[in-house]
Amino acid sequence: MGKKFNFFKEAVKNYKTSGTVVPSSRYLANKMLEDLDFDTAEVIVELGPGNGAITHHILKKIQPNTVLICFEINDAFYKELKKIKHPQLIVLKASAENIKGEIEKLGYSKTDYIVSSLPLTIIPKEISHSILVKSYNFLEPKGLFIQYQYSLTYYKKLKEVFGDNINLSFEPLNFPPAFIYKCVKK
Repeated sequence: MGKKFNFFKEAVKNYKTSGTVVPSSRYLANKMLEDLDFDTAEVIVELGPGNGAITHHILKKIQPNTVLICFEINDAFYKELKKIKHPQLIVLKASAENIKGEIEKLGYSKTDYIVSSLPLTIIPKEISHSILVKSYNFLEPKGLFIQYQYSLTYYKKLKEVFGDNINLSFEPLNFPPAFIYKCVKK
């Protein structure tokens, strides 16, 4: 009983910062990444990569001149991500709220794509709104912000930042099934 209880306890702790106890499926990763132009991308940012399920898919596709910068605040996930040995991967133990300052410290001024697995619905509203606005501001013109959620509750909040420049899709082959928001900076 002890091992099962410890597993459950760890899953609940991770849920508080990840919003799920199950990693994203390859189907969700593929759908989220299908509109990224990996040939031209210079900087890709991943917010809330968790255990790296989507990170690994990005790393398989990036070109030699691309950098992937991940923001993760959960200690266990951060340690897991640091185990990934890839020369183009930078893992930061920092909040997505600090996107601009953290990336500028690395010598970059904008990003082409932001791929987000942040559990926006469990993050306090002021913080999630701040993250969305700062992400929007840090995107290149025509840059793409991609977010998945398990419900449509955040559509209105994304519209407040991205206007009508949102394409919504659905991935049923994920557990749980997920909605994917693809938001373009105009």
